[in-house]
Amino acid sequence: MSDIKNPGPGKPARVSGTDSLGAARPADKTAEANADRRPSRAVFSALDLGTNNCRLLVARPQGGGFRIIDAFSRIVRLGEGLSRTGRLSDAAMDRAVDALKVCAHKIDRRRVTCLRSVATEACRIADNADRFIARVYDETGLRLDVISAGEEARLAVLGCQSLLVDDLSDALVFDIGGGSTELIHVRRTSGGYRIMAWISMPWGVINLAERYDVRHADEALFRTMVDEMRRALQAFGRDHGLDEVVARGAVQLLGTSGTVTTLGSVYLQLPAYDRAKVDGLWIDSGDVRDLTWSVARMSYDQRRAQPCIGDDRADLVVAGCAILEAILSLWPAERLRVADRGIREGILRGLMEQGPEVIMPPSVAATL
Repeated sequence: MSDIKNPGPGKPARVSGTDSLGAARPADKTAEANADRRPSRAVFSALDLGTNNCRLLVARPQGGGFRIIDAFSRIVRLGEGLSRTGRLSDAAMDRAVDALKVCAHKIDRRRVTCLRSVATEACRIADNADRFIARVYDETGLRLDVISAGEEARLAVLGCQSLLVDDLSDALVFDIGGGSTELIHVRRTSGGYRIMAWISMPWGVINLAERYDVRHADEALFRTMVDEMRRALQAFGRDHGLDEVVARGAVQLLGTSGTVTTLGSVYLQLPAYDRAKVDGLWIDSGDVRDLTWSVARMSYDQRRAQPCIGDDRADLVVAGCAILEAILSLWPAERLRVADRGIREGILRGLMEQGPEVIMPPSVAATL
């Protein structure tokens, strides 16, 4: 990869770091001046290496948004076994590096001029994360920025904000990841959105699936998983005023994760996943809850046979359904909106300086 895109360890391309709220900021005044010329030729990329997935978007600014010119997504299960050993396994790192090599090739081929590549929970907690990050740079030229849980939450909201409706004052945005689940209480302001409270629960689809035998889960085991997730989450709504707002009917639920998009495609009975039909989909919460239990009651082979679940998600989707059921039972809004967008889109909007502001006050950032 060329020097302009990857100046070296400690020097992300055009973005040198984050401000006190975790927002990307320009590396120097020259970069800020260059931003004025970027609409005609600039190409941006956003890479999100999660505990379960590796995802890339490459885009050009277009009007008030952007046009995707390339994309990549692969399940790599980087966090597989991490909850037991505290380390990234050699096999998991190999899978992730192989996927990142594909991303690096796409970034080079598309002549990307500004990029940000982030890693989340698995790299936040693994004892050998530094060695993995160094290996990624050595073998791909990509410099991974291991972001905080707060920055992960902010980027998820920034990426999904166009799916928030105007007629509700508040929203609960949640992202069920591989190694953690972020919940963000957002309130609309005159200039954008303000994060009122957030939590990063240290349970996602991989580590929860490893805690329980989800491949052979029955209804009793699923209920046990749901109850554990409810206990982990219930103080969040009580302590930060979310319960009151939900009781008034003033909250939109917006879910961004593989679990939510998978269930959306199953709900629509799609023969193959279709983002255009799933992204922005509204589903009655009662129907979603019926679906979580229905999927959990399926045998492993029945889940594998579902075209939008398949081999890759047949076990993990049960863990995701347990987390989702816990969220919906605690905060029973009338409907759930499905988002096939999130951190990558948030990165792109941040780099392009587009869209309404998503503010996380320092007092909120410091509480968690």
